[in-house]
Amino acid sequence: AKPGKGGVLPGSKITKEISEIRNVPMGEDVLSPPTHSAFEGIQGLVDFVEEIAQETGLPIAALIPVGKLEQWEELADIMKATGKGPDFITVDGGEGGTGAAPPSFADHVSLPWVYGFKDLYQVFQNREMTEELVFIASGKLGFPAKAAMAFSMGADVVNVAREAMISIGCIQAQACHNNSCPTGIATQNKWLQRGIVVPEKAGRLASYFKKFNKELLEITHAAGYEHPCQFDMRDVDVSIGDTNMTQTLEYTYKYQKTPVPFESMQSLKDCVHLGGK
Repeated sequence: AKPGKGGVLPGSKITKEISEIRNVPMGEDVLSPPTHSAFEGIQGLVDFVEEIAQETGLPIAALIPVGKLEQWEELADIMKATGKGPDFITVDGGEGGTGAAPPSFADHVSLPWVYGFKDLYQVFQNREMTEELVFIASGKLGFPAKAAMAFSMGADVVNVAREAMISIGCIQAQACHNNSCPTGIATQNKWLQRGIVVPEKAGRLASYFKKFNKELLEITHAAGYEHPCQFDMRDVDVSIGDTNMTQTLEYTYKYQKTPVPFESMQSLKDCVHLGGK
């Protein structure tokens, strides 16, 4: 949502712990630059990702604004040739609830998730790399129908933030950056944080995800599938205007996702990598 823009950490939100970890002074705004000092260019990104992977042994992600596809194609070519690069990629749409972007960027620069994802997915699909990466979707996808659409387009995982925050009391007061969130969720102010009754909010959050999962599976079963990964582009119609009425995602976005090699839920439960015997 904010290509070419850095980040801002308001001085009012800097605690002693944050000050020590980030080595920044208390009470002063921290203005992060729009570029990374640890690497330069796409090859530098790949090398940096591999360095972190070697040191931690953990899967490494890339969360990058989907802008010029030429840069993504360069990244995909390097990954195809070397077998190196990020293990999963998160695509966040302009619908996301971040307050970090200037209003003009949030309103006029950022792409809706469907456009950004369909372009990015095809870059890797054209190189037969979709099964080597995990694609994570984000941006107002915390409703079962929208999540089903994301899975049908090739997403492997759906991130949820806004809806989860609402479940624990967020009223979208848009005061996150002022350190004055009235519900105590997005603030470092200890007095305001006391407004969160953790046992009560934990139950509400758990209930949201339980119901979300239940309704997503209901839609999945109604479509004749066992798991959401089985959705494809022919299963969802979108309205594209009065002339063409509604058309499938496949027709609208001119691609079909790579089929997921899904056997059954029982095979997942039996998988030794997922805790099976």
